[in-house]
Amino acid sequence: MRTTLDINEALLKEARALTGIRTKKDLVNHSLRELIRKKRRDHLAGLYGKALKELTPEEVERYREHER
Repeated sequence: MRTTLDINEALLKEARALTGIRTKKDLVNHSLRELIRKKRRDHLAGLYGKALKELTPEEVERYREHER
């Protein structure tokens, strides 16, 4: 899907330096995957100690599958 984005050049430069990813497309896709992974992990960590006991094994496995 083609989309026009206004990307902060300083953030783009730093992200390229940190990841070694050269193309904007690959860098944006990588960044989105990492953001989603972090949010899922944070969500799961927030459940720990509260509702983790209420998760079914299938739900836990679903979270693990998304991490791969």
